[in-house]
Amino acid sequence: MNPENKPWLSFYPDEIPKSINYEEKPLHYFLKRAASENPDAKAITFYGTNMTYKQLYEQTCAFANELHSLGLGKGDRVSIMLPNCPQAVISYYAILMIGGIVVQTNPTYVERELRYQMNDSQAKAIICLDLLYPRVQKVKADTTLQHVIVTSVKDYLPFPKNMLYPIKQKKEYGVIVHVEYSSRVHAFKKLVKSGDKQEFMIDIDPKKDLALLQYTGGTTGFPKGVMLTHYNLVANTQQASSWMYKLKKGKEKILGILPFFHVYGMTVVMNFAVMANSHMILLAKFDPTETLKTIAKQKPTIFPGAPTIYIALLNHPQISKYDISSINACLSGSAPLPVEVQDKFEKVTGGKLVEGYGLTEASPVTHANLLWGHRVKGSVGIPWPDTIAAIISPETKEPVPTGTIGEIAVKGPQIMQGYWNRKDETEKVFHGDWLLTGDLGYADKDGYFYIVDRKKDMIIAGGYNIYPREVEEVLYEHDAILEAAVVGIKDEYRGETVKAFLVLKDGKSVTEEELNNFCRKHLASYKVPRAYEFRDELPKTTIGKILRRVLIEEEEEKVKS
Repeated sequence: MNPENKPWLSFYPDEIPKSINYEEKPLHYFLKRAASENPDAKAITFYGTNMTYKQLYEQTCAFANELHSLGLGKGDRVSIMLPNCPQAVISYYAILMIGGIVVQTNPTYVERELRYQMNDSQAKAIICLDLLYPRVQKVKADTTLQHVIVTSVKDYLPFPKNMLYPIKQKKEYGVIVHVEYSSRVHAFKKLVKSGDKQEFMIDIDPKKDLALLQYTGGTTGFPKGVMLTHYNLVANTQQASSWMYKLKKGKEKILGILPFFHVYGMTVVMNFAVMANSHMILLAKFDPTETLKTIAKQKPTIFPGAPTIYIALLNHPQISKYDISSINACLSGSAPLPVEVQDKFEKVTGGKLVEGYGLTEASPVTHANLLWGHRVKGSVGIPWPDTIAAIISPETKEPVPTGTIGEIAVKGPQIMQGYWNRKDETEKVFHGDWLLTGDLGYADKDGYFYIVDRKKDMIIAGGYNIYPREVEEVLYEHDAILEAAVVGIKDEYRGETVKAFLVLKDGKSVTEEELNNFCRKHLASYKVPRAYEFRDELPKTTIGKILRRVLIEEEEEKVKS
């Protein structure tokens, strides 16, 4: 397959443009446009609280003006350490409005991780939940932070939920946090209430000015800040809009479970919703029962997610009691989507669930299967408009023959500017204008791409290359398996050998011998796991991606001890 010939374009429906005229506007312009075009349309629903686009825009302007009055301005990094809630959306667009750079911070970060990210980004301010405030206070003196802005989930809950929330907080977390406000510690709600509702105006060059420092997961050493401009993010959002061409502007409801502090949720839920004047239904955390109830009641039409989310819903014992047929389109990312899960979820909802592919460095999406068109199950689909992808030799960086496994390389308008203050690391991942993804895969003659695995996750046993994803796909086909993670563990004879970590479905059981026989029917003998470990749960990121690296580290610790 010659990537320059773009064979995948022949599969594009007429409705998807082969090239897009990208709007060279700052990201927050689209919020202003939505408020102007549909001021009274619902922008956000959050546990019974509704907010229109006019209200969202006015509160964003008010908060932006207050941020500026605190001395924050163009180029300053401001951290958002919040779950999905109205405050997260307001904070994001307000920081952009003053010309600031958003630093998304995972609310589960411990003090060491928090201290590192604040110092690496040189953040001047952080917006956090009251529950997280003690953690921030402990690291503040060791960082560049000048201001802490504190909010609570109850700030945007309706009556009487807002009155009852402290009781719930005490019950769930065992603490009610008391914040001492000062000239350096501010109440979010108070700032929004007192701020000027007129838009804060500043010149932004979308192609040059950074909108976001998005830190990579840190599975390969210290996390790196991925530099994404307004243009990178606008381009990827417009690409997403073109892909979901059947969706009607101003008419869709998007379920916002994917966390906005992850670039996938930020682009395909928040930025996409604002650009499409859509209604976001936000949930602060993923709970299968609450999610099913929300779908049945609120009737969302779009449900971006991750495989673990769809798996958890499908295995809910009472899923048949809930009407989830409002779902029309689901784009799955962050981890491989088992074919069985795709088939079952489409049957239950009547909608379309397709797998996509991307990485933080690409804002994040580069590929997806067509929601309405030619799909290839097991493939992550074809490149998005204006995106070129190739399979290259990891050694020579030259394209490899069709069907040959190599490293995936991509280029397009959504590709990052580089890593923050890491010139050497940036040079390592670029080959000319090609971004080297670190993922191994292959492409067929039609330009459909298949992910085999991360370069660093590949298992080499007895000289054979084994790709964990292939083994996991087989394990997922077994009726008893809920979740599977396959890793390579050290072996004196083979160098490495295959071990599977498994979570069983409720009420199901299986022996190692049964699994061994099952795998041997579907895999070459050298790929069959030599060891199995059953667990109640597997370690995951906040977006639901199973952390193989943690399992490997645990195995290494066992060997040492």
